[in-house]
Amino acid sequence: MKRIFLVLFVLTLLISISSCDSSKDDTNDKKVSDDSNQIEDNTSEDGEKKEGEDGEESENKDITIDEQVIYEGNDIIVTATGFDSNDLFGPSISVLIENNSDKNITVQSRNSSVNGLMIDTMFSADVSAGKKANDAITFSSSELEVSGITTIKDIELSLHIIETESWDTIIDTDTRVLNTTADASFVQEYDTSGSVVYDSDDIKIFVKKLNSSESFWGSDLYLFIENNRPEDITVQARDVSINGFMVDPIFSSDISAGKKAFDTITFMESDLTENNITDITDIELKFHIINLNTWDTIIDTDTVKISFD
Repeated sequence: MKRIFLVLFVLTLLISISSCDSSKDDTNDKKVSDDSNQIEDNTSEDGEKKEGEDGEESENKDITIDEQVIYEGNDIIVTATGFDSNDLFGPSISVLIENNSDKNITVQSRNSSVNGLMIDTMFSADVSAGKKANDAITFSSSELEVSGITTIKDIELSLHIIETESWDTIIDTDTRVLNTTADASFVQEYDTSGSVVYDSDDIKIFVKKLNSSESFWGSDLYLFIENNRPEDITVQARDVSINGFMVDPIFSSDISAGKKAFDTITFMESDLTENNITDITDIELKFHIINLNTWDTIIDTDTVKISFD
């Protein structure tokens, strides 16, 4: 049932996009200029090339996973039964959920990553007491493409299981690791091109580009974030201004310990219009970085100044 609602939602969104009176031009990506307060980056230039940039097709069509129980407890069993590379919205893990409890439950996935890169999933399954359900944990094709992932080798995720009516948490599982049958020698490459604007506290933030023509909401600032800490983190933006005007962007990025993420800070078209901004020449912001689980502040950075060519 929920898949029907998801399909309807996406179709509605696509219709809305096609009917919008777009005022954006098809300008190329804007790169960070040399006079931004970027930090010198000694990363190898090998990061310039992402997997699949040469038109390489996805290698996921032939891979599988072994059937395995990924959670058993509280009279609930969740089993990964297979892998489907041809799902409507992206590759997916088939799951069987057995609810032998006397409570109606909802099972969701959290903190998911592929090949060490954070990738959101589409998955929320309702299972009545004493019933079973077949469902799928789906990885967005668009997020995989942005992250340069053409071969899914390693998947990590946790499960969030709650009582459907009360939303009370039954269990937040530990991270589960699922290895596919992809070539064991495959090594994921990470596109570290761009400018490093923060590199401290075992956290590294790259600004890659600014793009307005492909953003549905307004303009997107593309980031690459490395979390080399032993704790999960959330990165947010504070005190943000564009061309000297204060704005409220959309951005909150969760990165598990030891993982990496491609993400975007989205600037709303309404904010740009209200401030008569037709060309973004400079952005100033601070990064607010907290522990994902405790909400304790790790660092509030100094102001990061970014200008564009």
